[in-house]
Amino acid sequence: MAHLPPAGAIVNRALRWRSAGRTAQGKGRARNEDAWLDCPQHGCWAVADGMGGHRAGNVASQRVVSSLAALPAHGGFEQRIDAVRRCLRDLDSQLQAADGLAGIMGSTVVVLLLEHDRAACIWAGDSRCYLWRSQCLYQLSRDHSLQQQLMDKQQLSLERARAHPDARALTRAIGARQPLSLEILEFCAHPGDVFLLCSDGLYQGLSHSELGSAMSAGTPRKVVERLFSDALRAAAKDDLTAVVVQP
Repeated sequence: MAHLPPAGAIVNRALRWRSAGRTAQGKGRARNEDAWLDCPQHGCWAVADGMGGHRAGNVASQRVVSSLAALPAHGGFEQRIDAVRRCLRDLDSQLQAADGLAGIMGSTVVVLLLEHDRAACIWAGDSRCYLWRSQCLYQLSRDHSLQQQLMDKQQLSLERARAHPDARALTRAIGARQPLSLEILEFCAHPGDVFLLCSDGLYQGLSHSELGSAMSAGTPRKVVERLFSDALRAAAKDDLTAVVVQP
């Protein structure tokens, strides 16, 4: 995983953002359990991936997105981050309260907030946020998965961690049977930055270099089209979702 690039000079002018998104049902899925939010007028974007194999994963991901879409856009940037945090924690409590009926109803989430030159990525689970800057691709989020945990704590290689039978099991999610722990990364946005929010169904089928190549395809719509064209040529058994944001 690439780390966030050096901040460089702070950008003082307001950035105006364009965006596009798309989702597609996986070839091995009975229904699409992904959901996405594209709200450039409020500087807010999100991807949520319902927990596969559990009850109503599609309902959980849609509730994540609809709850975020209902948040007010006013207030300072720190207030907006705090509003997202409270929103997701409240929803986590609601989904956990509903779990007793028929198992877990949960979802991953990754949120991108932008305001002028300020940016924040907020996430739980293995949906990701990438940054394309100066012809380099950086993975800003860090997966909350058993695979990542094995790499971090047991120093296993990617290949060995990926071979574990439960490698894709989540260690954090909205609605999981443990208190929600969100991770938050704040940084400066620069002119020319391109962001990608996506579910694991998209990035699992593409290499880091293929993702980077697609990110330089042009407008957000063209980047999304390139990503899906590349991903759908592979097995694409899981649902695929991508939201691309650029000035």
